[in-house]
Amino acid sequence: MIQLRKWFISILLIGASSAFGQHLTPAHSFFAGLDSLAAGKDTVITIVHLGDSHIQAGFMTGRIMRSFHQRFGNAGRGWVAPYKLGKSNQPADYFITSEIREWLYGRCIQHTKKCPIGLGGVGLQTPVRNLDMNVTIAKEDSAAYGFSKAILYRGESSTPLFPITDSLDSTRILFSREAVVPGVRTDTFSINRLTSKMSLSTSSTLERSDSDFVNLYYGFSLMNGNPGILYHSVGVNGAMFVNYTSDDYVRQLALLNPDLLIISLGTNETFGKRFTGEEFTSQITAFMKLVRTYMPDAAILLTTPPECYKQIWSNKKKVFIRNENSEKAARAILEFARKEGLGCWDLFTAAGGKNSSQNWFNKGLMGRDRVHFKPTGYEKQGEMLFEALMEMYDRQSVQPDSEL
Repeated sequence: MIQLRKWFISILLIGASSAFGQHLTPAHSFFAGLDSLAAGKDTVITIVHLGDSHIQAGFMTGRIMRSFHQRFGNAGRGWVAPYKLGKSNQPADYFITSEIREWLYGRCIQHTKKCPIGLGGVGLQTPVRNLDMNVTIAKEDSAAYGFSKAILYRGESSTPLFPITDSLDSTRILFSREAVVPGVRTDTFSINRLTSKMSLSTSSTLERSDSDFVNLYYGFSLMNGNPGILYHSVGVNGAMFVNYTSDDYVRQLALLNPDLLIISLGTNETFGKRFTGEEFTSQITAFMKLVRTYMPDAAILLTTPPECYKQIWSNKKKVFIRNENSEKAARAILEFARKEGLGCWDLFTAAGGKNSSQNWFNKGLMGRDRVHFKPTGYEKQGEMLFEALMEMYDRQSVQPDSEL
C-alpha cells in the first residue's frame, strides 16, 4: 500500500473561537450534532461537499458518505443530479433517465450558459412539453439507499411532474406555490414506504400557456426518514471558485441547509497560464464572502488540491511535468484558512507533498492523465478525510474545554 504521511489534520480549526466554553461556534454545533446521533437521538445532520471533477465522479465522496453512515446512521442518499441526461459522467449508485432526448445541459463553467443552473451547478432544459423522468437507485445499493421522500428542484416556470400511478403505492405531493429562492421551486414527494425507484411524468390534464412554458430541472434530494447523516455531493467537471461565485448560486446551495460545508476546489485554477497565489486567494475570498452571507451557521472545511502533473511539448512530443501551481494553491488555501479561522484539511501534504503524484501513479492509484485518480485512489482519499474529521471529533469529545 502507498505510504502516506499522517497529516490527517493540518489546521482543522472549523469555525474556531478561542475556547469551547465561550459560545457555540458552527463547528461545535456540528460536533454536538454528531454527539446527538451517537447517543441515539432522532436528528439529521447535513453535510454538503462542493467541488470539481474530483467530486462529480462520486468515488471520494461515496466513501466518505458510507463511512459517516456506518458510524452515525444513514438519513438517505442526498443530492442526485441528472448528469447523464446532459451526456456527462455521474456516480454509479443511481440513475436519472428520461425518454426525452432533447435536453440543453447548462453547467456553471460555461461562459454563456446553455440554460440556467441550479444548486447542483447544472441545469437541464427541454422544449418538450410532455416528458418523463425516472430516479433509480442502483440494484446493489437499493437496500441501503431506498428513499421515502424526494424533493425535486426545478425552474420557477417549469411544468410540475407527477408520480406515475402504478409505480408507487401512495405518494403525497407538496408543490411549492412560489419560488423558494428566485428561479427555483421545490416539489416534495412523500412515499408510504421505502422504494428504490420513482417514475414521474407531466400531467396531460395540466394546461399552460406558451408564455410560461420553460421545462427546467436541477436535481433531487433523496431521504429515508431515518436519523443520521444526509451527505450531499455537488461537483461539476472543470469547476473553479469563480464558477460558483454568484449570489444566485450560493443562495440556491444554501437551500440544502448544511451543518458542515466541505469545499474541494483549486485543481483547475492551477492550469491557468497566469496563475498567482494572490489572485487565487482573492477568488477564494469572494466566494467565501457569499458563503458567510447565505450560510452563516454552517461549519466550513476547505481542502487543498492534491499534486498533479501537466503536459507540455518537448522535442515535438508531449511529456508530463510536475504542476508546481498545485503546491502554490495548497499554500494559498492553508494561509486563507489560518487567517480566517476556517477548517482546512491539507490533502496535498497528506497525500505525500512534493513529487507525491508520481508515487500515486506508480501504485496504480492515479489516472493516465495524472490529474484525476482511479476509483481506488479517490476512495483512499475519502478514507483519509473521514479519518481526519473523526480524529478531530474524538479529540474534542475527550477534551471538550480545549481550544480547537
